[in-house]
Amino acid sequence: MKNLDAEALYRQLAEQIRPHVTPKTALVGIYTGGLWLAERLHAELGITQPLGAIDVSFYRDDYGSKGLHASPQRTEIPFNVDGAHVILVDDVLYTGRTTRAALNELFDFGRPAMVELAVLADRGSRELPIAARYCAHTLPQALPREQSLQLQRDENGRFTLALTGNG
Repeated sequence: MKNLDAEALYRQLAEQIRPHVTPKTALVGIYTGGLWLAERLHAELGITQPLGAIDVSFYRDDYGSKGLHASPQRTEIPFNVDGAHVILVDDVLYTGRTTRAALNELFDFGRPAMVELAVLADRGSRELPIAARYCAHTLPQALPREQSLQLQRDENGRFTLALTGNG
């Protein structure tokens, strides 16, 4: 896999979303990488609805086998979900299970008019019928299960993507 420029991918993602932003658009970032992206997108795209954040730990279908994340975060949806155009933001799309969990949790807050998914990268290997409406990069070949593509953020807020694991 060639080196991916996460900052360039971020700019691509912002430009894909920009034409679709309306006063009803709200961003909800999935902890952690998705929230980092959502924070920057929220400011750059001038979205007026407050930024939301979701921790899907309790909504994962594999919660029983994986257990609780070491430091669960608080889900905050500070806008009226009913009738909203919600863009769910995550860093890397993999099996689709995190997205499914986020949708389940989001619907506990109300019934949005529309939910779209925005991701920086799609690594392949979907297990559920989930696709991103906005995606800056799709890997040409799915990564092996032993490998992980992780978004990292430095102290200046700049993004990098790191490939970890054996493969």
